[in-house]
Amino acid sequence: MSTGVGTRGGADVRGGADVGRGPVATPVRRMAALARAELTLLGRSRSTLLSAVLVPLTLPVALRSAVSQMDLDEAGLDVGLVMLPASIGFSLLFGVYGALVGIYAARREELVLKRLRTGEPRDAEILAGAALPVVVTGLVQSLVLVAACTVVLDMPAPGAPHLAVLGLLLGLVLCAALGAVTATVTRTVESAQVTTLPLVLLSMTLSGVTVPLELLPDRLASVCALLPLSPVITLVRGGWTGDLSAYEALGAVATALAWIALAVFAVRRWFRWEPRR
Repeated sequence: MSTGVGTRGGADVRGGADVGRGPVATPVRRMAALARAELTLLGRSRSTLLSAVLVPLTLPVALRSAVSQMDLDEAGLDVGLVMLPASIGFSLLFGVYGALVGIYAARREELVLKRLRTGEPRDAEILAGAALPVVVTGLVQSLVLVAACTVVLDMPAPGAPHLAVLGLLLGLVLCAALGAVTATVTRTVESAQVTTLPLVLLSMTLSGVTVPLELLPDRLASVCALLPLSPVITLVRGGWTGDLSAYEALGAVATALAWIALAVFAVRRWFRWEPRR
């Protein structure tokens, strides 16, 4: 008598599904599992938490006195329009970029990346899963800093909020990609403090983080606008002022996307998955 249940290779088949087979691992599930594991490791690393959380929250306080002494009226800016993008810049540089360089270097030296490559996750999933907790932390931290600056500095609502949101999202992706690029030349976790310095110092001084590009000479400002973090700061500040033209906004987005594409190419070409000897 037929029971309506067939067999295939010794396994019961009902409605075309193999009984006993677990859910198929999708890229999203694999990245979520990697992110959960990385979040646990992140919570155990006090040094990483210190640089990723506390440093971006304290730097804006130290910067405020210096910003208040700048001649901002001629550029049509005020303390709030400098402090708010600077706070986001600090979060991206220290909370995302600097933290990820150390994380990638540590996981490589511990052979974690090498072991993961022998399993199902693809290279992009491994890197994205490891970066996800830090990127989410950077996003939350940026929102907290924006809220704090808005209240403390009595800032008005943004004139073009979509530009500010776009700038923040591009900044998160860019700093994550640049973190993987810098990790390729970082031998140890300790050396990450040295290898991250060039981009951090360059961005803080010439990308509009601490000194707005509007205060620089025109020629120098045009060159500095092409630096990796400059379009992010431009979009965030322009999102609040609302006076960023469509041409300027498209130029900033194109510059950020070009840096992201270049960073992704560099990671695919030169990222190291085994310890540097």
